[in-house]
Amino acid sequence: MNWRKTVPAALVVCILFSGCSILHKEMQDTPTFISHVVTRDIQKGIETHIEEQSRLGNGCFRLSFRGEELNLKLVRIHTEYLATIEPDIHFACVDLACPDGNVYDVDFFLYGDPDEMVVTETTVHKVNGKPLYAWKQRSDKTWHRVEVDDAAPELLGVISGRDEFEFIYQAFLPEIGGSAALWLPFPASDAFQTINVMAIETPARYEILHESEYGNRVLFMKLGPEHSGQAVTMRFQVQRLEKGVYNAESSGVEKYLQPESLVPDEQMFQELANSIVAGKTGNLARARTLYDYVIDNFRYVRFGSGWGQGDAVYACNTRSGNCSDFHAFFIALCRAVGIPARFAVGAAIPSERNEGGIDGYHCWVEFYTEGKWWPVDISEANKCNSLAGYFFGHHPANRIEFSRGRDLKPDPRPASGPINFLAYPVLEISGKPAHAKVVFAFSRNISPKL
Repeated sequence: MNWRKTVPAALVVCILFSGCSILHKEMQDTPTFISHVVTRDIQKGIETHIEEQSRLGNGCFRLSFRGEELNLKLVRIHTEYLATIEPDIHFACVDLACPDGNVYDVDFFLYGDPDEMVVTETTVHKVNGKPLYAWKQRSDKTWHRVEVDDAAPELLGVISGRDEFEFIYQAFLPEIGGSAALWLPFPASDAFQTINVMAIETPARYEILHESEYGNRVLFMKLGPEHSGQAVTMRFQVQRLEKGVYNAESSGVEKYLQPESLVPDEQMFQELANSIVAGKTGNLARARTLYDYVIDNFRYVRFGSGWGQGDAVYACNTRSGNCSDFHAFFIALCRAVGIPARFAVGAAIPSERNEGGIDGYHCWVEFYTEGKWWPVDISEANKCNSLAGYFFGHHPANRIEFSRGRDLKPDPRPASGPINFLAYPVLEISGKPAHAKVVFAFSRNISPKL
C-alpha cells in the first residue's frame, strides 16, 4: 500500500513538530478528511507496539541501524507530535536509548483504527539530537530529502534577520492540598525582542515581580486547593531580531566572573580550561577554542539522571547533557580563564513550520571581550556541525528569551531557595517543590523563506 504518495501537503505541517523525517519525496495534495482517531489512540497504539516488541526482545526494543542491532529502552513518547496524516495513517515520534546512553529519535508510521493499529515503518531520524537529514518542499508541494551537510540554515532551525510570532505559554496545575505559590517567567522587551502581552488567563490574582539582579520579570501567584487542575495561559506577540556581536559597557561585567550554585569556581575547571587554551592569544581566540572543545567532546543526551540542571560539574564528569549542561560547562571554562560569560533561557521557535507545539525550553550564552558581547549556542552547533561557525557570534531570530541569569531571587522567593533558572513553572505546595506541566506553542505571523 503506497499510502505515502497521498499525504496532503496541508497536513504535513502538523507532523513536522520536531523536524521528524516522515515525508516522502512523492507527497501530493489530496482532499482533507475528518479523522475519528485522537492522539490518545495513537499514543496507546505506539505504546502497545513498543511493549510487545520489548517483550519479544527480552525487555529491549530491538532496532536495526547501520548494520547493528540496537537494544533500546523507551525514554519518552513525544505526545505533542502525535498526528493522523490521513484516514487510518498515523505518526508517532519516540525517544529510545541504548544502555551506553546514546539516544535515538525514532519515527513510526502506524496503520489502522484504534485498538487495531500496526506499525508499518520505523526510521531513525536523530542520534543524540543530531539529525541525519532534513526535508525541503518544492514549489509543486512535493518534498525531497536533503542531506544535513547540504541543507540550508533555514532547514536546520535558523531564521536570520527578523521573525514575528505569537507565543503561548501554558502551565497546568496539579492537585493542590494546601497553600501554594507559583513563579513563571514573564518575558520582557529589549534591544532584540519586542514583547506585547496579548492575554493572561489565571485562576487567581497575580502580580508581576521585578527580579533586580538580572532585570527579569516574574509572574507570581498564591494558590489554594480551589485552584487544583486549573491552568495559567499567557499569550505574547513577539518581534525578534537576529542577534549578532554587539557593543556593551564594561561596567558590571565582573559579576559574570562570579560562581553560581551549579557553576562553581572549581580547580578542575581552571586546570582543564588552561590546558585547552594553552598557546592561544587573546580572549576571542581562547573562547573559540573552548567552544570547539565542548562541541567535539560532548554528546547531546536527555537521558538518565542529573542532566538538565545546568550543572557544570555533572557536565564535566559525564561529557553529556542538554543545552543547559553544555552551556553551564562552557561558562565555567570561560570564567576559569577570566572571560565573563552569562546565561539566558527561552524557547527556540521551529523554522520549518509556522505553527504548532514546541519541545521544551532552550538556552544559550554570551561571553564578553573587548567591549562586546558574543552570542553563542553550543548545543545547536553540536547538533549540526555545519552551523558551528554561525553559532559562534549569532543567535537566530526564531527564538524568545524568558529570563537571564542563575540563582534568581525574586521577592517573594521560593522557600526552597533561589531559582536555578526560570523557564518552566516553579511551584511550591505547603513550602515543598511540586510539578506543574507546561506546554509551549506558537503561530508565526511572517513565513520564513524555505
